[in-house]
Amino acid sequence: MQKCRDLDPPVAGVVPVHSMTGEGERDTRLLQQMSREAEAYLRSYPWCDDVQASFFGGGVGGVFAVFLFRISSAQPEACVWNWIVVGDVPFALIPLDDADSPVKVLQIYLQKIGQWVAYVRSNKTGPLPEDLPRTNIPATEEWAEKIEPRLNLLRIIFDNTGESGRVD
Repeated sequence: MQKCRDLDPPVAGVVPVHSMTGEGERDTRLLQQMSREAEAYLRSYPWCDDVQASFFGGGVGGVFAVFLFRISSAQPEACVWNWIVVGDVPFALIPLDDADSPVKVLQIYLQKIGQWVAYVRSNKTGPLPEDLPRTNIPATEEWAEKIEPRLNLLRIIFDNTGESGRVD
């Protein structure tokens, strides 16, 4: 059961996407593009019938951004509030029930994608375990090599903001 069923975000620290601004005009344009990419990624899930509301949690245009979406779904078990992470990193979905703030989303994202990289590097065959996120990239050694430096950069940024800091 979801924590909230209306269109107001059930968490603090987010702004409606239509009010989103970056550090400048270029950053704002990049963030707007990332918002469209996040929505398209969310719509790629078969249980997402429609996006009803979208919010920006923070990020840097072209690098990394966190968005929160309210969806409608004919499937009662589908989470209606979902975080989507996009950027120059693997895209990922994190249900609202797993993270109650953009900073928590970043923590979970770094942990889960780090586990994804470790799993792919272990050369195991077969499908990824269900506790690892579905991403927009193939689970190959080549991609694991490309992703690790990006994750390390995000960890450095996160360490500089602290747990109570904003992602943006």
